Amino acid sequence: MSGDPGAVEGPLKGYHHETYVLSLPTRAGWGDRVRWKCREPRSNLLWFDRRCFASEEQLLPALRGRISCIPDVIDVNGFRLQRFIEGVTLGSLHESGQEIPDHLFRQIVDLFRQLVGVAADDLAVDRRCDSADRQEDRDTDGFLERLVCFTEEHVYGANLIKFGQLFEDLGVEADAFKQLRKSVAGLQPRPFSLLHADLHRENFIVDPERTLWTIDWELAMVGDPLYDLATHLYLMRYPQRQARRMAKEWRLAVKEVRPGGTKGMEDDLDRLIDYKRAQSVFTDVIREALKLGGEPDSNWGQLVHSALKLWRILTAAAGPLGLDHIPSPPQIMTALRRWCRAQEPVSALHTD
Repeated sequence: MSGDPGAVEGPLKGYHHETYVLSLPTRAGWGDRVRWKCREPRSNLLWFDRRCFASEEQLLPALRGRISCIPDVIDVNGFRLQRFIEGVTLGSLHESGQEIPDHLFRQIVDLFRQLVGVAADDLAVDRRCDSADRQEDRDTDGFLERLVCFTEEHVYGANLIKFGQLFEDLGVEADAFKQLRKSVAGLQPRPFSLLHADLHRENFIVDPERTLWTIDWELAMVGDPLYDLATHLYLMRYPQRQARRMAKEWRLAVKEVRPGGTKGMEDDLDRLIDYKRAQSVFTDVIREALKLGGEPDSNWGQLVHSALKLWRILTAAAGPLGLDHIPSPPQIMTALRRWCRAQEPVSALHTD
């Protein structure tokens, strides 16, 4: 497609896809500066989040004109290519915990304003999720319950044989989901809208003109708009002052576009963030264990980093999961080493 195999860049670093970047010949009509991504899902992946739409390449064209600064998608000889956004990630400019400059902050608020303006009936895009995961509009409790079910069944339960002893050593057992459901129940009804569901610093690209682009719509879904804010606040790690400002600006933006979209926000935002804290326990225990590659003693720096990270995550989730005791970082290191020693060579990973 490029006419010059030497101009193909890749594979790029990425978890879900193997991605290559190429320039199309000028005759394609896009000019010399535009490059495109050719992607294919990686095999044998652990998926920690539910997917709703059939593909990102179907969703993005449907959002054209509704959501600004998202990649174009074109079809070339039967291949769907996504435009490669030239620039750098927001995270590379402003690391986790740092404030976001005002001109970029305002663009994130504008993105939320556009997202809540897209209702479920506005999207003629194929779905891949089960009918049980398509709640009636405003059924926020049902929406969150299905997310809890996904974490319980497809993250914890599906990987219990391999990681069950590690979870037990860390004080996390199946009863934690009973406490989680008690912690997050009782959400106020809100009208549903489009959610990106993964708005963190690495999914924002700042181009040379300082315009903020939103990429990686793989986990987009339709549901409670407050969940999108909760996920964003949890993943962005704003300084406390800026997190409060984002919540305030989000409320004002949603009130303009989606009446009723902020109902119950005072209590429900904390409940939804509690779910994100709990979800991180189940996803990050698995992720950090796999990072050690079965050889913790030869990867001591990673072992220490993983233990400290899991200690922080377990501490944050102690309330919603009802954890009575949080193991210390040295105890977590011991649990990780024990798990690594018990592993046989990895043949395949759960892919749901």
